[in-house]
Amino acid sequence: MNYKNLGTTDLKVSSICLGTMTWGEQNTEREAFEQMNYALAEGVNFWDTAELYAVPPKAETYGHTEIIIGNWFSQTKKRDKVILASKVAGPSRAYLRGGNYNYNIKNLTAALEGSLKRLKTDYIDLYQLHWPERTTNMFGKLGYQHEEKNDWNQFEDILGNLQRFIDQGKIRYIGLSNETPWGVSKCLELAKHNKLPRMMSIQNPYSLLNRTFEVGLAEIAIREQIGLLAYSPLASGYLTGKYRNNQRPANARITLDPGFWGRYEKPNTSPAVEAYYDIAKKFNLTLSEMALKFCEIQPFMTSVIIGATTMDQLKSNIQSINIDLKDEIINEINKVQLLYSNPCP
Repeated sequence: MNYKNLGTTDLKVSSICLGTMTWGEQNTEREAFEQMNYALAEGVNFWDTAELYAVPPKAETYGHTEIIIGNWFSQTKKRDKVILASKVAGPSRAYLRGGNYNYNIKNLTAALEGSLKRLKTDYIDLYQLHWPERTTNMFGKLGYQHEEKNDWNQFEDILGNLQRFIDQGKIRYIGLSNETPWGVSKCLELAKHNKLPRMMSIQNPYSLLNRTFEVGLAEIAIREQIGLLAYSPLASGYLTGKYRNNQRPANARITLDPGFWGRYEKPNTSPAVEAYYDIAKKFNLTLSEMALKFCEIQPFMTSVIIGATTMDQLKSNIQSINIDLKDEIINEINKVQLLYSNPCP
């Protein structure tokens, strides 16, 4: 396994991060336990979850993933072997704390205490804001429309609230998710000049079908040492090839809930996938191996979050670290990117 520092900290996290969002929905607790046991044995010491999970999010499964992880910690006594990341949900879910939810101290406290209880731990290593409280582009939304409304908690207040939890020992470090270059730079600036806690990571989408992070955020990530935790590196399964030729395998995410994954139903998705599939085949690689390794080797990358529903998928994803992507392969990948630029932003 390969390891990198989390931001400016001394924490060494595996360059493959164990994603967990299907546990409690597509995966049972027994299957999740098997994944955790295997991943840890393979050196994957970095795990990511969220209070909102399982996914697709709904009231009935809210918090279920954290409960499963907590049960594993309780049974195995291996909490100290894992660098654990979780996330506090932003506004928009009616079943979350009354629906009118924001990042004020009352809501942040309730969210954190709930996560700690479900996870059966007294601290979280990396606590992330799942998405911005303000109105901005995220989750594939294009065409930015500015709103002058200023009714969201200001960054300095949020950072100050999070500082309380750090002082209490309930969280060690903090990070952002689904954030923009402005949001990231603003948080870093305020932390620097006001002696507030520093964001250590950005969890945003990144894959062969969505390289928009390279515009703006990549430079910030490198220069400011706030690396990317890439989610959806396989584009919800499109970059495994299982949806080629309009196939919809039983129990696959797109099959089970096509509406939730609409960001991938775009005109150039299929031709781009076919082009990447041909490159992988030409060099005797699987499409998923090539796609994951391409993410891992980016200079702005801290860790690539994988999300498997079967053990075969998990094993294959973890083994992608052993792939050697030669310059010839990368050049061909970049040619496809020029032809089908970011079909699934």
